[in-house]
Amino acid sequence: MSEPEEELQGEQRDSTKKKKKKEKRSAKKKKKKEEEEKREEEQVEEEEEEEDENSECVMLRGIFKLGKKSHDVLLTRTRLTWIPITPETPTVEVCVLQPGVLQLRDVFAVKVKRRRAAGQQSGGPVLGVALFCCRRRGRRLEEETLHLHNASAEHTQTWYNTLKELLTVSSSRPRYLKVFINPSSHKKEAVHIYREHVAPLFKMADVRTDITVTERKGHALSVMKECKLDEYDGVVCVGGDGSVAELCHALVLRAQLDADSPEKPVKPLLPLGIIPAGSTDVVSCSVHGVRDPVTAALHIVLGHLQQVDMCSFSSLGQLVCFGFSAMFGFGGRSLARAEKKRWMPSSRRREYALVKTLARLRPEDCQLSFLPAKKSNRDQDPESEVEESWTTNQGLYLSISIMSIPCLSPHAPRGLAPNTSLANGSAALIAVGNTSRSEFIKHLKRYSSSSGQFSFSFVETQVVSAVRISPRSLIGWSEEESEEEGESKTSPIIQSEGAAFPWNIDGELVEIANEVLVRVHPQLITLYGEEVNEAESTVSCSCI
Repeated sequence: MSEPEEELQGEQRDSTKKKKKKEKRSAKKKKKKEEEEKREEEQVEEEEEEEDENSECVMLRGIFKLGKKSHDVLLTRTRLTWIPITPETPTVEVCVLQPGVLQLRDVFAVKVKRRRAAGQQSGGPVLGVALFCCRRRGRRLEEETLHLHNASAEHTQTWYNTLKELLTVSSSRPRYLKVFINPSSHKKEAVHIYREHVAPLFKMADVRTDITVTERKGHALSVMKECKLDEYDGVVCVGGDGSVAELCHALVLRAQLDADSPEKPVKPLLPLGIIPAGSTDVVSCSVHGVRDPVTAALHIVLGHLQQVDMCSFSSLGQLVCFGFSAMFGFGGRSLARAEKKRWMPSSRRREYALVKTLARLRPEDCQLSFLPAKKSNRDQDPESEVEESWTTNQGLYLSISIMSIPCLSPHAPRGLAPNTSLANGSAALIAVGNTSRSEFIKHLKRYSSSSGQFSFSFVETQVVSAVRISPRSLIGWSEEESEEEGESKTSPIIQSEGAAFPWNIDGELVEIANEVLVRVHPQLITLYGEEVNEAESTVSCSCI
């Protein structure tokens, strides 16, 4: 073997040895890392087991009557359990009885029961303890009471004090709320709804309230700018989607003011509770799954918090408002018509506007640009879209919708935007291109069914983080069309320059003449409620 070959083989052997040593070192490091991770996991598991043991440690045990039977009742930090006490009889087979269980997270109040004579306001013999809790019935939360009977005043007081202490541990449960009531919403029932269904639950849960009955549009915004918010644990709105949008906008603006951040949206510290008292209550349905004031009030007193994405709407660099959804084209036109018939009942007004707008269906000529959302968009700075590539389309559109929440309602149980969620850091863009009236009606009717509204070739859906809509300044739809039947045209008509286009932003009519920029701000606000996939359907739209 020649000398160069021997040197080459020696180098190869040295290289192989080094490679093996490197692999061994890598394997040792990997094994060490795995062992450390395993130890950490075991430590976490031990801590969790200790917490579980502590939470399941019996704090109190006693005998109470539930109904007519005596029960052995046990109280831990997280739940209350009870099992009937049965006498031992040697001739009868022993049967295993299933214990009753009540999670303390579902209990919102506890009171001492007393026997009182008619007209007696205080005192009286002790009867036991009453626990006020909520039970789920589908998507609804209903109030229930568990009565624990025991005539011993000392025994009852011990249980009452312990239960009261456990219930006050939760930091998310409010103790003092700022309440805004819109007396003009929908059928003007907001005050009645609050007094009959909500106020008793707040009183039962020892929640204090500071109530403002709004007198005009923008009243809540002006109050929110001046009041001392640090006194409250949350804000409550009793009204429709317009009232909710105004308060959400006010909360974000106030947070910006407090943080001295006029340009960048700031997350408010206080959560917002929504008591539905409007005609559609889209935001309430999206966080409760049902239009029910009791369900909404129980979510508030139990401190169920849900992070929710919001959008900012701006034109020519100036903020218009913050909100959850916007409709341009058909949605804006139909709302503009409905607003002109405020004297009609809400259901008739809605049907009139839909039918009239469908009869005069016109496309909008505009430039639509959007920025696709990334998977990690939840943690993305919404201002960073300047570095991204926008997708731009020019054409005729019957309807363009941007929604950062599913927008559930009894009319659309799966939502107007079923492909988005409350806190995914993005919005659904639904662009309906120019098509025939019959095809557009088919698209609308499928919202009330389970699916299929986006299967049409003229419907485009995108998941976006920003949208820019630029209507052509001289093309629009004049509201001065003749009201006589048969005089509508089938193409866009000339509109005077500078005339405003109607937008439906969270159920409120907003007229904007220029380009509109919509940005999604992930988890910008906290609402009392939870994520739901489908709303309870109780009504159907008869107009189409």
